[in-house]
Amino acid sequence: MRNITLKPAMTGLTRLLSAAAILLTLTACNTTEIAAVEEPAAVPMTGKTDDPAPGFETVSAGTEEDFILNVGRRTYFTQDSAALDPVAKATLDKQAIWLNSNPRWLVKLQGFSDDSGSASKMETLSQKRADAAMAYLASKGVDPNRMWAKGYGNDREVRDCTERSCKVQNRRVVSNLRTERDTL
Repeated sequence: MRNITLKPAMTGLTRLLSAAAILLTLTACNTTEIAAVEEPAAVPMTGKTDDPAPGFETVSAGTEEDFILNVGRRTYFTQDSAALDPVAKATLDKQAIWLNSNPRWLVKLQGFSDDSGSASKMETLSQKRADAAMAYLASKGVDPNRMWAKGYGNDREVRDCTERSCKVQNRRVVSNLRTERDTL
């Protein structure tokens, strides 16, 4: 009778030891070689502000990704204004240089506003913002025939909020690249 009660205990102990041996074997494996096959090596980061964002290390010059990541497509405005401040002009200067170097691209300038006024007032203001960005780019040599502007008011808010620091994100012009002209 004792042999019968010991046999199941030995089987459980054997299973436990086998599982432990398998776990030890797996943890001893070197997964670095497997990862190198499955994922490309990461570009070494230098700690500088112009390091590429993870996944964007191989963005080709002249692509839409290049424009978004390396130039910037958003121009911001102060409340109730379509005037270009020095920061907005610096963004548009970079856009103009890029667009003049990449003449195959068209650009749709989309103006937006926050909700600090009536819908019609905000739509008018957002159109003035888009027009101001387009006029500035044209003054920097971008062919006006490659651009068109549309104000959307506050219909497409980035964030719905009441804080001043948040609302500024809605007061913008977004320069969207196109390969052909679309409807306004």
